Amino acid sequence: MTSGVLHHFAFDPASRAARLALGEAGVAFEENPVRPWEPDCVIRGLNPSGMPPVFVTTERERPLTLCELPAILGWIEDQAAAPVLLPTDPIERAEARRLVHGFERRFNDEVDAVLLHERLEKPLLRLGPPEARALREGRENLKIHLAALEDLLARRDCLAGRRLSQADLVAAAHLSVLDFFGEVSWGNWPALKTWYMRLKSRPSFRPLLTDRLAGLQAAQHYADLDF
Repeated sequence: MTSGVLHHFAFDPASRAARLALGEAGVAFEENPVRPWEPDCVIRGLNPSGMPPVFVTTERERPLTLCELPAILGWIEDQAAAPVLLPTDPIERAEARRLVHGFERRFNDEVDAVLLHERLEKPLLRLGPPEARALREGRENLKIHLAALEDLLARRDCLAGRRLSQADLVAAAHLSVLDFFGEVSWGNWPALKTWYMRLKSRPSFRPLLTDRLAGLQAAQHYADLDF
């Protein structure tokens, strides 16, 4: 597959999902870590929304800029002669898309927008300490989503069915950021933990385990493959 440059923020779940998807698809890419809140961030000139990830590549000798995760995931599938990150079974394909959409909407709104705002955005932007009420709300919402994932994985090998799909990569991307802050109580979710350990051991995942930000402390188990 074609190579390119991925402009991303290491602790943005969508950026992590793009890194995982490109790695699983065998796309060679250079990484350009960005800080999207800074006024001179290169993303602002590439994506009207100012949001990462953005993948810059070449299509038939013409420059191509893919803005945000859905465009990158779609391009990966369009480039391939056979499905890469979507199941061949129509029911499982639909399930993979349902789960990806759920993370983009409900999980992002109910969990990330609360917990990552308190644990990540506030320290980076110097917005003050986390609020206990918001943390409680985000953690209760997270439990609901983790219970749903646990139920799926108690009956399936992967989230959408029998094979790895976009759904697994997107879910792992979101959970890995929360895991950096120790927000996932893995002992309460045995099927989910087994699934995450498999994902965490894949070559595409290993670069994520080295991500760090000055002033933010990773959970002790964050980089451990057997935790």
